[in-house]
Amino acid sequence: MAAYQICVRCENRWPVTYQPRQWCPSCRGVLLSPVSTDVPVPPSRRNFRWVARPAVPIGPVEPTRTRGTAPTPRYREIPRWGLTDPRPVDTEYEPSRSETISDLAPTLLVGAAVVFGLAALAEAFRYGLLVFNRTRLVDPLALAVSDAAVWATQVGAPFVALAAAVACAVRLLELRRRVFAERGEVDPRPSPTVLLGVVVPGVNLAMPGVLLTEIAGRDPRLLRAIRIWWVLWVLDAVMFVVVVLWRQRDTIQARADGVLLAAFAAALATAVALTTLHVVRLFEGTDIWGRPLRHRRFTYANGPAYAPIAPIVPRAATAGSPADTASLSQDDTPAATQDERDDVPQPVAST
Repeated sequence: MAAYQICVRCENRWPVTYQPRQWCPSCRGVLLSPVSTDVPVPPSRRNFRWVARPAVPIGPVEPTRTRGTAPTPRYREIPRWGLTDPRPVDTEYEPSRSETISDLAPTLLVGAAVVFGLAALAEAFRYGLLVFNRTRLVDPLALAVSDAAVWATQVGAPFVALAAAVACAVRLLELRRRVFAERGEVDPRPSPTVLLGVVVPGVNLAMPGVLLTEIAGRDPRLLRAIRIWWVLWVLDAVMFVVVVLWRQRDTIQARADGVLLAAFAAALATAVALTTLHVVRLFEGTDIWGRPLRHRRFTYANGPAYAPIAPIVPRAATAGSPADTASLSQDDTPAATQDERDDVPQPVAST
């Protein structure tokens, strides 16, 4: 066999008789150009490339108990060479730990909003019992339910809020990396600076708004949402400090007012959690429910641009009006009589 052609599909070799072929007689695949067996062809001039196909082992190999000897491998087939590259194995993408934590941010924010909402209802219910207790006795069952609700929400709310804050900090870090990568830049702020600016009390009143504004761009909706969230976040911190200081008073009326202030603080914390979720969703291009945003534009419509049909006016309303008399055209003027034309002097030709 002086020359042969290799099929790119079945890898069979077909001898060249009098002229090269184009299609494989076996599988109808494309045949490569003839290759001579007498003259060696350098790799740079070859029109094909041999690819080694490693064998696939049969499951994990159990090590033997004998020291100093390696386990005997077992394979499904013999290693061989071929013309086509092996197909890439579809491996499942495993997210990193930071991506897993950042994906939990919306769920934790919803949980924080629910817990703080229940806390506001529990404090409001307790304040109602205090008002009711001014003139009548309170049922012990209602008092027990109120105590259990207040205790459960006061214990669970801080843990859920802390978990949501950590998840939001990690999500902000991932978001900044993605936004700056899309711009072809690198985040100028180190990762520890971003995380500490969100978690450290006092500092987190200013830094999160700055970090969000840096990646918001010029989107007016996103900038407006960030500013609203920033104001609510600062007001929530101020309300928390007011509640803590107010509870230092020991009078009965001060304690009752402290319950009412706690209800307002919990309601404000619910609003902060929902606003934070709204900002997170806006960076994803969705609304607070996770649905794609619909960009709407409102314009003033004073009337149609043109009137396709003229308004219908009764004939009696327009009869005899001066406008109709003045609107007579020149063609409507009666023609002059023959006598009037004869009175007009005619030009005489001079010799």
